[in-house]
Amino acid sequence: MRFSTLFFDLDDTLYPNSNGLWQAIRGRIQQYMIERIGIPEKDAPALREQYFKMYGTTLRGLQARHKIDTDDFLAFVHDLPLGNYITPSPIQRDVIASLPQRKLVFTNADINHARRVLAALNLSDLFSGIVDINAVAPYCKPMPESFAIAQELADEPDPRKCVMIDDLPRTTRAALDAGMASILYGAEAPTSEASGAFVNWQDLPVLLG
Repeated sequence: MRFSTLFFDLDDTLYPNSNGLWQAIRGRIQQYMIERIGIPEKDAPALREQYFKMYGTTLRGLQARHKIDTDDFLAFVHDLPLGNYITPSPIQRDVIASLPQRKLVFTNADINHARRVLAALNLSDLFSGIVDINAVAPYCKPMPESFAIAQELADEPDPRKCVMIDDLPRTTRAALDAGMASILYGAEAPTSEASGAFVNWQDLPVLLG
C-alpha cells in the first residue's frame, strides 16, 4: 500500500460548502469581532479576510493583533445548530469506511467543533484521531510547520506516505510542498495545486489507488 495515512480537512470538505454552514461560521466570526473586540461593523468583513490571508486563519490574526481568548472565540463562532446545515451521506460513509489507510481529521477548527461535525455526519467511528488548531499551535494550515506536527501526531515520519484531502488549493499546494500527496475536494478538473481532484466521493478510492 503506497499511502499509510490520510488527513481529511473538516469544514467544506467532509460536507459541501453549498449547505451554508461555513458561511454561518464566517458570520459568527464577524459578529465576534464586532461584539467582543469592538471592531466597527463596516470594517469587520475586510479585516476578517485580511487576517485569513495573512495568518492562515482569522483566529491567528486576532491572536496576533488583539490578544483574544482563544477558547472564547472558538466556542462563540461554532455555536450553531449543525443539524440545520449538515446531514449524513451513506455513500460518503461507505467510501471512507472502505479506505484501508489510517484516517485523521486535520482542521483549523478546534476539536470540539470537529467532534460535533463528525457526529452530525455519522463519521465519528471512522477516524482514529483529530489534529486541530490547538494541536498545531502556534501554527495552522497551510504553514509547513503544521504538516510536520500532524505527521508526528499520526506517527508517520515519511510525508510520501501521507495524503492531504482539502477544499482549499493553498492547503493542497502546501501539502505538496511538504512532500505529501494531496487531493483537492470540489474541483471538477485536475489542477497543478494538487495531485488529484474530485467532486464525487466514489472517485476517491480510484485516486488513492
